[in-house]
Amino acid sequence: MATLHCLTGCAIGEILGMILGTALGLAAGTTVALSVTLAFISGYALTMRGVLKAGLSPRQALKVALAADTVSILFMEILDNTVMVTVPGAMDAGLADLLFWGALAASLVVAFIVTVPVNRWLIARGKGHAVVHAFH
Repeated sequence: MATLHCLTGCAIGEILGMILGTALGLAAGTTVALSVTLAFISGYALTMRGVLKAGLSPRQALKVALAADTVSILFMEILDNTVMVTVPGAMDAGLADLLFWGALAASLVVAFIVTVPVNRWLIARGKGHAVVHAFH
């Protein structure tokens, strides 16, 4: 569940950043930076939501989210933004273009496929999302 929250939060931020950057006509690098920033914020926020319900203080919840999600979000962001930047024309496509949405969907699938085993490896060693599991 913790892994799902992290990946969902990351995807929400990534998609929102790509939509905003494209709609505002931002440069590709600025759009990627916006997407990465929003992915970290939304990924941490979803994890914090769950641990706050378990009774942790906001400060404790932030520490848990940082410990649990940073590696996962980092991997996901490297992968999905690499796909978006390397698909020819994807970063220049508009919101009405199938290329934009197809590349974005493919980038998230690639990131998910690679990040889930990374998360499993971390959990098996008591790291990453294993830190959050105690609070669910």
